[in-house]
Amino acid sequence: MFLSLLYAFLVAAIFHKTTTTTTERSKCAARSFGHDSVVCECNSTYCDTLGTGSLPPLGHYISYLSTMAGSRLEDAQGPVRPNRTGAGLRLTLLPNKKYQKMRGFGGAMTDAAALNILSLSAGAQDQLLKQYFSKEGIGYTVVRVPMASCDFSTRLYTYADTQDDYNLHNFTLAPEDVHMKIPLLQRAQAMAPQPLSLLGSAWSAPAWMKTNGALIGKGSLKGKPGGKEHKSWAQYYIRFLEEYAKYNLTFWAVTTGNEPTAGQITNYSFQALGFTPEEQKDWVALDLGPALHASAFPHTHILLLDDNRLLLPYWAKVVLSDIHAGRYIHGVAVHWYMDGLIPAGPTLGSTHQLYPEYYLFGTEACAGWKPLDRGVKLGSWQRAEQYAHDIIEDLNHYMTGWTDWNLALDLTGGPNWVKNFVDSPVIVDAKRDVFYKQPTFYALAHFSKFLCEGSQRVGMSTSGETNLKFSAFIRPDGVVVLIILNRSSSAIQFEVWDQMVGYIPSTAPPHSVLTLAWYTSGLNMYRNCI
Repeated sequence: MFLSLLYAFLVAAIFHKTTTTTTERSKCAARSFGHDSVVCECNSTYCDTLGTGSLPPLGHYISYLSTMAGSRLEDAQGPVRPNRTGAGLRLTLLPNKKYQKMRGFGGAMTDAAALNILSLSAGAQDQLLKQYFSKEGIGYTVVRVPMASCDFSTRLYTYADTQDDYNLHNFTLAPEDVHMKIPLLQRAQAMAPQPLSLLGSAWSAPAWMKTNGALIGKGSLKGKPGGKEHKSWAQYYIRFLEEYAKYNLTFWAVTTGNEPTAGQITNYSFQALGFTPEEQKDWVALDLGPALHASAFPHTHILLLDDNRLLLPYWAKVVLSDIHAGRYIHGVAVHWYMDGLIPAGPTLGSTHQLYPEYYLFGTEACAGWKPLDRGVKLGSWQRAEQYAHDIIEDLNHYMTGWTDWNLALDLTGGPNWVKNFVDSPVIVDAKRDVFYKQPTFYALAHFSKFLCEGSQRVGMSTSGETNLKFSAFIRPDGVVVLIILNRSSSAIQFEVWDQMVGYIPSTAPPHSVLTLAWYTSGLNMYRNCI
């Protein structure tokens, strides 16, 4: 009797907390710029928030809805029903069909992102960082950090530009690191409820190490793997990790280098370092792997590729079939560009089937990169749907996380020294001391806010054909999270059947992203989702 009363009291306490979620949060200050939807404007004193995202007790569900029509993570809740609701379409949870576990979501702290964040007043800076990293934000846990300059810098530089400095005696972090990126990363970490997973990626080796003697264009490392340039380039990674560690910033992972195929393109317009998969395999086996293993950072993961999925599974086969390289590798880093040219099944799916012990992780994506759809589009819902569709497709093919590109850009989609302007989930208008949260910000939030590390993808079946795209997970705390995308111009009514708790009635409005969450059992209700 006592235990049942205690359980009832705890459930009532949780439900009381949950019913206050709409008062915890503040609403979107919507603004239209003539595209198909709106942005949410934020300043130093006001920004819409989701709150802590409290969940209802066992037997109830909560939904979060964003739409082209202007809804932004609007929450509603109701009881799970014991019987069918009469909806024509039924989605059935298959909890015994278990797939990959999630690692996290995030974005990149480029020089451009840091410049834009710091162009705001101190209060607006804090608001922006809170939107991504605080408990009331959207749950970012991953930050990709370029190792020296990339195209989203205002100048070309590396950390070792002294000619023939093979021992890296003059290795020095740049002012962009010391005065911009590092302080912002420290502030983000202080806001985050758990340690951030930092991911380092290098665009180019110093010019004196390269065959073309320049940071841009077609060029690779001089000599061969095992030689002095390759060993020096591996030590460059170690020195980077050492310097950041002095600021209490440690890295979960590094990649083998950003887009190695770019450095094989004649007259490539910005920083790149060419590798073939065979060269990458040998460099990891002979240089980077042993250097990292012998350093103070032996637990830092190495992710291969860091390029587009159309290179898979071939690239992974070349590198991972070699036991000397494979023993140092932990995962495969993938970019989203040209995803429309080749399906996820033959690339991501095949790679997982061949090498299930290596995880797949998305390391770069942005809208506005295509020549016919370029730059910033304030309020573009079409781009939000592109994000949600790609994330769902990736997660349904074994991706364990998804990293956006620049955390913040200006109204032109920069700065970018080569004018390679793109879009970002957050756009800064420094003159007005405001920033705009794009529809893509909310598309990402439908995943990042609710899928904590350790959430495991599970199966879903449908009672018939549907235009809905979806992916389902069970979190460590026993919460089911189901994300649904409706790209059609019609509302789609459906019900979800979880045989452990019952039926959930729902409707996906036209052009919407919907997240449903509920406890599938009471066993883990009081366990934190970390």
